[in-house]
Amino acid sequence: MFSVFRAYLSDKIQLSDEDYRMIESVSMFKKLRKRQYLMQEGDIWRNNAFVCQGLLRTYRVDDKGVEHIINFAMENWWIGDRESLATGNPSGFNIDALEDSVVLLINKENFDSLCKKLPPLNDLVHTIIHRSFIASQNRINAFLSYTAEEKYIYFRDKYPDFAMRVPQQMIASYLGMTPETLSRIKRQIARK
Repeated sequence: MFSVFRAYLSDKIQLSDEDYRMIESVSMFKKLRKRQYLMQEGDIWRNNAFVCQGLLRTYRVDDKGVEHIINFAMENWWIGDRESLATGNPSGFNIDALEDSVVLLINKENFDSLCKKLPPLNDLVHTIIHRSFIASQNRINAFLSYTAEEKYIYFRDKYPDFAMRVPQQMIASYLGMTPETLSRIKRQIARK
């Protein structure tokens, strides 16, 4: 599975074989069955996690037992709780697998050390964080500004792979609507 991560990195930055050996030496792999947790609310998140295979989601359950999905991550995406990683505080989120998955994990200390030793990796991490921030801003804007139909169209067009692989009730949760509303919107779009 390290070959998946190596291919991802080599597509984005230039590293030597020695650099890859250094990264591989601190990499761990976790296989998850469908519905198995990578992290549960109350855990302290201590890793940088890269999805080599499968599909995961980050979500929170409110006081009424309603799930609120924060994000999805599939192959070649990163997942985790940045706040818990940075502060060492317990996470308020759960991460579980929607499909059988394999995740590469590098603990915070080793990852920080790699970033210091490998400037191209550090630059890539900063680029990913910036893109993630921009994606979060766009999602907040869509949530505040778009109609329910516009939210779904934006999601479908921006993330077509998720729209095909994620169950409808989870897409509805991610979009902040009921599954019934999402079904109605999809029917209206199909009629147009």
